[in-house]
Amino acid sequence: MPRRTPRNALFDTLRTPRKLAGFLKTASVCVLIAGLLSPLTRAAAAETAATSNDYCGGQCSDILPPGENGNATLAQILLNQAFGTQPSHAEDQLGPYANLATGYSGLTDAKINTFFNDASFGVPSDQVASTEKPAGRGDVTIVRDKKAGVPHITGTTRYGTEFGAGYAAAEDRLWLMDVFRHVGRGQLTGFAGGAASNQGLEQQFYRDAPYTEADLQAQIDGAVARNGARGQQALADVDAYLDGVNAYIDASDSGRYFPGEYVLTGHKDSITNAGTIDHFKVTDMVALASVIGSLFGSGGGGEVDNALSLLAAQSKYGVEQGTAVWESFRERNDAEAALTVHDGRSFPYATRPADPKGEALPDAGSVTREPLVYDRTGSAATATAKSTSAAAAKTALGSARRGMSNALVVSGKYTASGHPIAVFGPQTGYFAPQLLMLQEIQGPGISARGASFAGLSMYVELGRGQDYSWSATTSGQDIIDTYAVELCQDDYHYLFHGTCTAMDKVEQKNAWKPTVADGTAAGSYTMRVWRTKYGPVQYRATVGGRKVAYTSLRSSYLHEADSIIGFQMLNDPDYVKGPQDFQGAAQHINYTFNWFYADSQHTAYYNSGDNPVRAAGVDAEFPVLAQPAYEWQNWDPATNTAAYTPATAHPNSVDQDYYVSWNNKQAKDYATASWGDGSVHRGNLLDDRVRRLVAAGGVTRAKLTQAMADAALADLRAEDVLPKLLKVINSSPVTDTAAAAAVSKLQAWVAAGARRTETAAGSKKYADADAIRILDAWWPLLVKAEFEPGLGSDLYTAFTADLPVDEAPSAGHGPTGSHAGSSFQYGWWSYVDKDVRAVLGEPVQGGLAQKYCGGGSLTACRDTLISTLKQAAGLTAAQVYPGDDQCSAGDQWCADSIVQRTLGGIKHGRIGWQNRPTFQQVVEYTSHR
Repeated sequence: MPRRTPRNALFDTLRTPRKLAGFLKTASVCVLIAGLLSPLTRAAAAETAATSNDYCGGQCSDILPPGENGNATLAQILLNQAFGTQPSHAEDQLGPYANLATGYSGLTDAKINTFFNDASFGVPSDQVASTEKPAGRGDVTIVRDKKAGVPHITGTTRYGTEFGAGYAAAEDRLWLMDVFRHVGRGQLTGFAGGAASNQGLEQQFYRDAPYTEADLQAQIDGAVARNGARGQQALADVDAYLDGVNAYIDASDSGRYFPGEYVLTGHKDSITNAGTIDHFKVTDMVALASVIGSLFGSGGGGEVDNALSLLAAQSKYGVEQGTAVWESFRERNDAEAALTVHDGRSFPYATRPADPKGEALPDAGSVTREPLVYDRTGSAATATAKSTSAAAAKTALGSARRGMSNALVVSGKYTASGHPIAVFGPQTGYFAPQLLMLQEIQGPGISARGASFAGLSMYVELGRGQDYSWSATTSGQDIIDTYAVELCQDDYHYLFHGTCTAMDKVEQKNAWKPTVADGTAAGSYTMRVWRTKYGPVQYRATVGGRKVAYTSLRSSYLHEADSIIGFQMLNDPDYVKGPQDFQGAAQHINYTFNWFYADSQHTAYYNSGDNPVRAAGVDAEFPVLAQPAYEWQNWDPATNTAAYTPATAHPNSVDQDYYVSWNNKQAKDYATASWGDGSVHRGNLLDDRVRRLVAAGGVTRAKLTQAMADAALADLRAEDVLPKLLKVINSSPVTDTAAAAAVSKLQAWVAAGARRTETAAGSKKYADADAIRILDAWWPLLVKAEFEPGLGSDLYTAFTADLPVDEAPSAGHGPTGSHAGSSFQYGWWSYVDKDVRAVLGEPVQGGLAQKYCGGGSLTACRDTLISTLKQAAGLTAAQVYPGDDQCSAGDQWCADSIVQRTLGGIKHGRIGWQNRPTFQQVVEYTSHR
């Protein structure tokens, strides 16, 4: 029986879900049997990996909640559901991660590892918890440390090293890996159950990447063929990694310590051990990669929504003025936007052409979204299931994808030690188990520690090498275009280069039945995608009276496997020896990411992605005609390859004074696909703080971590927009008692720092709670009252489809729902800021096409703000925070709180809100090879 891990007082008590409650009453026999299924304890050892190749001097740290151990036997799951007992190392990184929110103010360099792990290479002999030779191999050893249970894999051969990486991955994330290979194939419901969330997840990704088995294999073959010796090495690494994964599957199956979810979902029998856990194969890796690439590295899309809002603007104002209004809200190259590369250099990409060519705007009222789901039966035919499908389609087709992640990097010129400092990491959401896993890999041609997505961990994807660290944020530049293919013969044929061509029908039939883990009633459906050479069909419409299908073509479509070469390079100490080598490795990654680098002497930045070279005159914002004149340059439809912009055209830099990124604009003239890169962006929260640190000099790891942690608790609206709103209101004395009381509370909150922070650690009550409630209620009211009268209902609604009004911590966050941490990425704060400043008569660069608040009258604007403020102040906490499956109505702290969304059987408690990376590094190298 695994030891019981003491619970942290800051976590809420876990409740047993109703779907397992009845089962637990009769599960004592299963518990007794499953108690025998726990994995054999690994033998303790005094061995430690060599650390002579570590140049960080004990100043590299990392953290990844909730914990390294993402596998649990049936016994461990049942104990967790019944009593809240945690398997060893399942949540021991969650407490330190959460505690930074209340502990950062007194942070020193010496205290950093109170909130982070020591990310030095190797394990001190007195910190070795266990060692093992996976499958009895003599060429690889896996050592795990006592504090976090991280696997430190050391191999004497390349094959053995990768075998060990696969074995360790399966030890820590087998169930999750299995879940996501099924997500990538659109087969989740048949594997894990028909819950609405499972339906939505598989539909979201299948719409973007409807691949056949042949497509997946072709990706592997192509990536290997195009990359010579490195391609061959990558394939050998994958094969060895999969051998390690499958060796663990066999060992855990015969030893009966496999993840308990296989029993709860009906794949294994806890008594007889009947059933199978399918081995992993190479194409599973591509299916996994397609999910990760779609979630975090596929910028673009949304051209049809853009077209609809442009037509709405032109309908209200006329073509010329309507276009000007649309462009002012689009902010595709806003002069006031926070920039990552801020040295004045220009990197033009996806800019507005002077004379657009080939635009294929739809006829008014003709657009319909292409159905994905057909032949619904049982629970798949319910209203809830259909609503889930609509939400998944919106997430998949919009340009506002879940970007996330942040980075703060300071040149050694401004640090106390003279060495660069970086605090950076990806915001990958909060899941149980986490999508990422920690590991250290040391072997021939590989020397790295950090995080990798489960199932893709043959290399460290974000982390450190011997004398350098790297990380990434989602960049979102546009690598997706929408083509209007003209139909011929019927709705499933289209003109391709003058020939009527049949669309390719790809289908996935799924069926499910109730299990112990998921009691959703039996149901089934078919997902059907029609593919063209210009990508999958996403909408249908008419253009100039002619029937068309709008398709979506992204440069990484059929190429998710290509990025493996870049990650291989980043792990290779013989390749990366400085910032230019780092940039060279990042150039081999076709996902849209911002990459950051730091060693003991240099910092660097590179924006990755296969940016297609568009035909002259094509505007990337809108659908274009599917004709040769408007295709990507040198586009080959058979392989979906094209001419791409050269590396020098991508935003890049070495040794800038500092870099910040929170998914903001990369550089001057470099357009991103998502809306909202304007005067107020969450990137400003980092930029303002780091700029002040750099100006003062003497930056330390603690100071830079404090800047991140302080921004993580800031309310962007309160810090950067609320003072201007109050300036309008206070332009005349506030005589209304209710309004004056609300203003007083808001002013006090701003003066206190505009943070959403507890009164004391563990209080679960916000300081300035009334002010926070008022702003949460006021923001959507004031935005609508400010803009809808001037824009009109139709255009206002169209613009809100392009960019949501708000993304407060308690709001829903895409497919993960609420309680997801990441906040303030998408919203109308820049519009409000620019409009209110214009009404106040203050200078505005790149202002909106007209003044909206009060029709441009300061008095009328003030009246609008006061009336909506009074309305907001009158709403109760229960009205503002209505409650959900996690929180009771009116519980403000809980409404904001972060929940580790369960992807398996183990649950964890809520933690207080922070807007920060999930995996995070704090690094400062002391020397270099």
